[in-house]
Amino acid sequence: MAPPPRPGLAAAAVLSVCLLPILTPPFATAIGVNYGTKGDNLLPPAKVASFIANRTRIDRVKLFDASPDIVKAFAGTGIALVVTAGNGDIPKLATKDGAAAWVAANVAPYYPATDISLVAVGNEIMDTGDQSLMSNLVPAMRSLKAALNAAGFHKIRVSTPHSLGILSVSQPPSASRFRPVDDRLVFAPMLEFHRKTRSPFMVNPYPYFGYNGLTLPYALARPNPGVLDPGTGITYTSMLLAQLDSVFSAMKALGFEDVEIAVGETGWPTKAMDGQIGVSPAEAAEYIRYLIGETSAGKGTPLMPKRTFETYIFALFNENLKPGPVAERNFGLFQPDLTPVYDAGIMKDGAGSAPAAAPAAEATSAKSGAPEHAPTKSSSVSKAAASAPAPSSEDGATQKSTGPSPSEGGSTDEKTPQEEGGDAPASASGPADESSSEIAAKEGDGDVGTEKPPGEGSTAAPAPAGPASKATNLVIPVSSMLTFALSLALHI
Repeated sequence: MAPPPRPGLAAAAVLSVCLLPILTPPFATAIGVNYGTKGDNLLPPAKVASFIANRTRIDRVKLFDASPDIVKAFAGTGIALVVTAGNGDIPKLATKDGAAAWVAANVAPYYPATDISLVAVGNEIMDTGDQSLMSNLVPAMRSLKAALNAAGFHKIRVSTPHSLGILSVSQPPSASRFRPVDDRLVFAPMLEFHRKTRSPFMVNPYPYFGYNGLTLPYALARPNPGVLDPGTGITYTSMLLAQLDSVFSAMKALGFEDVEIAVGETGWPTKAMDGQIGVSPAEAAEYIRYLIGETSAGKGTPLMPKRTFETYIFALFNENLKPGPVAERNFGLFQPDLTPVYDAGIMKDGAGSAPAAAPAAEATSAKSGAPEHAPTKSSSVSKAAASAPAPSSEDGATQKSTGPSPSEGGSTDEKTPQEEGGDAPASASGPADESSSEIAAKEGDGDVGTEKPPGEGSTAAPAPAGPASKATNLVIPVSSMLTFALSLALHI
């Protein structure tokens, strides 16, 4: 005869289930990152791949080329890889033979040992101003996908990353539209391709390139008054979500609201020119933690509810040979020796240097007459507005995109923060936003400008407050409580 149930055990079981969400690590799932190689002090790809696979929660990596050494290094790691065909390859890729040759040389020798999940055709091509590349972009995507299918690689998707300079109107989000002419000649057929092959439309939104001293809380999704979109009545309190909804509205205007959106690049530097407000390891950690939680939690955006977004953080390393402003060399999650620049919660063992505290708010700075300097991009190609409107403030500041995002290669434009440097007023600091979980990636068949600075490396301080950091802090005390509760229940 079975012994009677023990009430204590039942109570302990209920308590365990209730506490499980609290005990779960901040980031238990997928995180994507851009792996650039513009440095003379980077470790061999095999060491990098091993580190990513064994020490971090990163489970997908995006390359700016198709380097054989790097692609081979990720074989058997379980890391999903995005490889990139160079801008100069596009005319040849638009032909059947050229696409077949590229697949034979850059995919067939490594797949499926290396999990190549997507091939990116060029990088920010629509910002180059090169009519040959732009006119051949969609044909190249089609022929490359056909070549992949012909080789039996049906699961490898094809896409191409865009800066927010592809938008002629970006604010308010509901009124956003693609650039005239390009909308029908390029983006309509491109989106039709994405729909047919179930591949994502890839964009590179950068709130870092669109903030100033007053709009920093909006860029980092701290508590702020928000920006009203009169077309929908929605008030946005996150520049990132406004940027994504701007892209969605442009797609919807062409009838392609069902196509998925992927975030090919986004990040926050840890260092810029002296005096630039809002740039330190603290702000970088705050943005990345928010980004991971927001894009993977399944809440979506106001116009795209319940969506997740395949997302790639810019960047894996601080790259000392990148041209441009200081920030360009300081977007990395890690130093070249694999030391974390700040704690973004992506290490499996929880290790990571803590960022310095964010600067305290100077309540009177907005009225003190001090000039506001926000990161900007220099670009001879695009002057189109690409960032979402800034939150309501006394000076009514708004953001504009000036071109492509700070990406690794392909585009001929360098991105620089709007007047990087200067004594922009400090803005109120606040907790990092939202929950944290993993970035969902899609397996399918077939901005706004400022510059990025490196972390003020050696300054250590607690990670910014927020749900993720609070969850981490609760692990020890709550687990102790759980042990006590279980022990007590077993003796009832």
